Formats: sequence, structure tokens, C-alpha cells
Amino acid sequence: MAPVILFCRDPLHPRRADPHFAEDVRAAREAGLRTALLDHDALLAGDAGGAVRGVPRGAGDAWYRGWMVPSGRYAELAGALAAREVTLLTPPDAYRCAHELPGWYAAFTSVTPASVWLPAGPGRAPGAPELAALAAPLGGGPGIVKDFVKSRKHEWHEACYVPDLADADRLAAVVARFVELQDAFLAGGVVLRAFERFTGAGEARVWWVDGRPVLVTAHPDHPDRRPEPALDAVAPLVAALGCRFVTTDLARREDGEWRVVEVGDGQVSDLPRGAAPEPLFRALASADTALSADTAHE
Repeated sequence: MAPVILFCRDPLHPRRADPHFAEDVRAAREAGLRTALLDHDALLAGDAGGAVRGVPRGAGDAWYRGWMVPSGRYAELAGALAAREVTLLTPPDAYRCAHELPGWYAAFTSVTPASVWLPAGPGRAPGAPELAALAAPLGGGPGIVKDFVKSRKHEWHEACYVPDLADADRLAAVVARFVELQDAFLAGGVVLRAFERFTGAGEARVWWVDGRPVLVTAHPDHPDRRPEPALDAVAPLVAALGCRFVTTDLARREDGEWRVVEVGDGQVSDLPRGAAPEPLFRALASADTALSADTAHE
């Protein structure tokens, strides 16, 4: 039996998928996949049982395809689905591994900017001494601030970019503003990354299913720019990560090296405007559902 794709429902029209995923729904059905709807708002509110009430019991194996979900809520989603005899093909530990930088960083250290991190809760920015100690292994120089999942690059100078990580006061100010703006959406804690300069060609988002690159698109922030990255160095690292459905965002550094800017769980990675989703859903339809969580994420 083909897997079911769980899409977020439209809050205004609960019997249909969120319009943002309309093309995904069409491509999934054309690929022979079954579809069902869940309530993303209810899931975020902590009502996982209510969120999956519309998912048929006994639907079997499933991929989620929708808006971003905090790792803890995703685990609750997996539990609520299991109670309905539905199994997510990306289990909670694999979702966290691909979704949060501390989970994927070790596998990609050789091809991504040097990074350090510190757990922190919403509204609790680490102080200057703590941040100075955290930043010390990066050796100074420019850096960026983010949480385990996202940055605030649209507030670049205010809450993202630090001209010199050795400037403890400036670093603390940027981190404090970042934590303030993230508010309740702060994911996991604070990450500091060494800043690397890339060419202006844009980023390529590579979609991987069971270690195979099945689709290359532009990054959603710049849908008009899509470089063609070399994947020879990245492919074995994706395989080593061991997560079944992931994305890697790659950009070319000014010295010509392709670098991994971000890794993400493919279920919650966005397609850029105008990208054709058919290859992605054909790959998900043909994925080996016999792979267990244990063998897929070691």
C-alpha cells in the first residue's frame, strides 16, 4: 500500500489542504500517493489527538508535508498517529536530527561553517561572559547568531550578524535582540556560526530521499537564482546522517568551495515558487517503506 502524505489543512476550509501546498497535493496524488489532512494549529497548541482526528485509522505508513513543527510537538504527533495505527516514516529522533543544527552538524563539519551552541529557553538570553566562553573556539572574526533551526537574517545587523565574535558586548547585544525577537519561537537555544562569504549566485536546495538527490531547486528566498552545485562531497555525508528525507542548502564560497549552509527535514522544507514538485513525490512514492526506523537512522 502506498504511503499517505499528511498535509496541513486550510484553517478557513478544513476539508481541503492549505493553499500553500495545493501543488504538492496534486503531485502526490498523481504519483499514486494517498493524502490526508491534519490540523497544524491544534498540533502547535498541544492537542495532538485533535490534530490527527481527520487521519483515517489504520492508514499505515505516512510522510508529513506541511508547516514547520517544533521537535517536541512532532514527537507528540508521532504518538497520536501511532494510536491510530499510522506510522511516520520519519520518526521523532530522525526529525530532530535533521531539523536542528546540533543533530546534523557532526555529519557535515567538513563542509559547513564552524559552529557552537548553547541550550537556552525563550526570553532567556545568555550573558556576555557565557557567550564569550561559547564563542572562544571560533577564534574571533565575524559570525552569525541563530537558534537550532532558524536565523533572523532579515534583521541582519540587529539580530543576526556580529562583526567580531571576540567583542563580547556586541555579541551579547545581538544575541539578546535575537532571543527577544524569537520570543516563544526560540528553538532549542543559541547557535554561533563563523561567517563565510559566498558568491552572489544564490543557494541551491537539494532534496534527498534515502540518500539519493531527487530534486534540485532554488532557495525559496531567491527563487530566481539556482546554481548547480557539485554533490560529490555532500552525498556521503547525507548517507552518514542516516535520515530518510532531508534537504541541504548549498552555496558557493568566494574561493570556489561548495558549502552546506543549512540542513533540514524534507517534510517541513519549503519549495520555491514555481518549482515542479513531481520528482519529489515520485521519489516518496517509490521509497522503501520496509526500512525500519532503526535501519534508517542509526
